[in-house]
Amino acid sequence: MKQVAVVIGSRGGIGSALQTKLRDGQQFDTVLGLNRADTPKLDLLNEASIKSAAGWVKDLKGEIRLVVDATGGLTVSGSRPEKSLREIDPVHLAEAYAINAIGPALLMKHFLPLLPRQGRSVFATLSARVGSIGDNQLGGWYAYRASKAALNQLVKTAAIEMSRKAPDAICVALHPGTVKTPLTDSFAKSGLDVQTPHEAAVKILTVLRTLEPRANGGFFDHKGERIPW
Repeated sequence: MKQVAVVIGSRGGIGSALQTKLRDGQQFDTVLGLNRADTPKLDLLNEASIKSAAGWVKDLKGEIRLVVDATGGLTVSGSRPEKSLREIDPVHLAEAYAINAIGPALLMKHFLPLLPRQGRSVFATLSARVGSIGDNQLGGWYAYRASKAALNQLVKTAAIEMSRKAPDAICVALHPGTVKTPLTDSFAKSGLDVQTPHEAAVKILTVLRTLEPRANGGFFDHKGERIPW
């Protein structure tokens, strides 16, 4: 049976690069890109569209061995990341959770059941190091930090459930590093190791290829090193 890889958020900088690298490789027979613009449309904020897209993928009758969620948002509704408590806005906070936690949770709800019960498969979602509670030394960025921390907990919990049905499957959160995209252009500080989307895609796929089942439920950076929760 043909081996299938799926990239969700394939119109974004990292997602597009991941899709290109996967198609250039020879590991998968079919590489699918899902996003809000192409058919079938997948809108992270619309569960019906996520369910429909997952059904479309299932109908292709291949073995889905890789799903990469390359969605996420640092800023929502034009707001900049908060520098202090007084800047917290409930609407901004709710939107950050919708994009960075609830949407990916719905992706796991509908795509994890598509992974084969036998053999290695991977579901990876792009988190962020700033979502680490243990690594938080600077404060600020309340909505983004909190929503990514919530995503990490959702990944860990889903991974435990998934392991009961597919013991060789791997569900992980992955920090891609700082990548030059429209999302980061205004916030990348001098001295950071800023990668191109192509460079990030290569590192992400390298990490995903080397993960073993014991990595299930983990939080890793683009070098394959564990990040504290």
